[in-house]
Amino acid sequence: MVMSKVSTDANAIKRFLTRGVENVYPNRDAVEAALKSGRRLRVYLGVDPTGPSLHLGHAIPMRKLAELQALGHEVILLIGDFTAMIGDPTDKSATRKRLTRAEVLKNAKDYQGQASNILSFTGKNPATLKYNSSWLGKMSFEDVLELSVHFTIQQLGERDMFQNRTKEGKPVHLNEFLYPLMQAQDSVAMDVDMEVGGNDQTFNMLAGRTLMKAVKGKEKFVLTTKLLVDPSGKKMGKTEGNMIALSDSPEDMYGKVMSWTDGMIVPGFELVTDVPDDEIESMRKQMSAGANPMPFKRQLARDVVKAFAGEKAAKAAEAHFSKVHQAHETPEEMPEYRVRGKPVPSGVEGWSVVDALVETQLVSSKSDARRQVEQGGVKVDGKVVKDVNATVKAGMVIQKGKRHFVRLS
Repeated sequence: MVMSKVSTDANAIKRFLTRGVENVYPNRDAVEAALKSGRRLRVYLGVDPTGPSLHLGHAIPMRKLAELQALGHEVILLIGDFTAMIGDPTDKSATRKRLTRAEVLKNAKDYQGQASNILSFTGKNPATLKYNSSWLGKMSFEDVLELSVHFTIQQLGERDMFQNRTKEGKPVHLNEFLYPLMQAQDSVAMDVDMEVGGNDQTFNMLAGRTLMKAVKGKEKFVLTTKLLVDPSGKKMGKTEGNMIALSDSPEDMYGKVMSWTDGMIVPGFELVTDVPDDEIESMRKQMSAGANPMPFKRQLARDVVKAFAGEKAAKAAEAHFSKVHQAHETPEEMPEYRVRGKPVPSGVEGWSVVDALVETQLVSSKSDARRQVEQGGVKVDGKVVKDVNATVKAGMVIQKGKRHFVRLS
């Protein structure tokens, strides 16, 4: 295969090293010199398939990987199918629930398709998809011992979450302690020149630098990206339940962006769009001077949907949002659930609204359904229902929250 020539375009390199970037190791000058040398670098991003979909948090460092791919460098998307069975302890106040291999592989099955909206897996310089079970799953106990001699208890114990758990009397399991070593081994096994990832992964990625120097006598660059955080400062991710999944419908993507605080507009443009820096700065200045942020937020929502579903879907999602959330109209198209002929679970005339919410999968459990109803988060035919004993029947429309509708038929 003929590889594309490596570009040393100064503007593209500057953008890679600055836009949405938190830190560069060992320093920006060293990485800039390597990128301008014309040498083709091997760079990777690792993703543990702990959920059934990639999300916007994954897209941020993946976009940096795409910038390097466009410059002609070799890029790898690594699926952590082995490490996902252990669970990355980063930012966790308690041990993760361990996943089976079957669960991990099921989660990962759509990752490449979702990543294809950002990375190209075809053409002259295709991205490579790898799985770290290919090497981690083959390591013997002797191999693990040999790996462990390059790290100390003091090094691993420096992690904030381990220190916090220890102070709180919570357990830190040995497999969690070894997680950074496994991620470090990924770098050695693939013999990479650079790793990109969110700044919450700094400790793990720097462990890879340590191991590369010890085993191969080689420098490994690390670039960490800023995180998209919610108003409380927590990173937006699947664990927190507030992140846009790349499998979300265009309407849900648009609506979720519109639910972000105004303070997230500028970071959102910086991290997940290609809007030029000077335009983003202009938006920031206008909003600081008192301009209405709504037009900017709508543009951000359109751009996010466009990136993952296309321009037509973005326009349709915007129209849907305007109709449902601003004009408070019921959407013309919505899922239908057939209740005619089905036994009535509640034993009364019609279905209880709690049973209907569960059966139509608008909620995951009866307890969640009751909570949603009691908190005023459920409407039937446009009217808020707060009585958990209320009933519904065919022909009615159930709405949960602002975006989820089901018509009973």
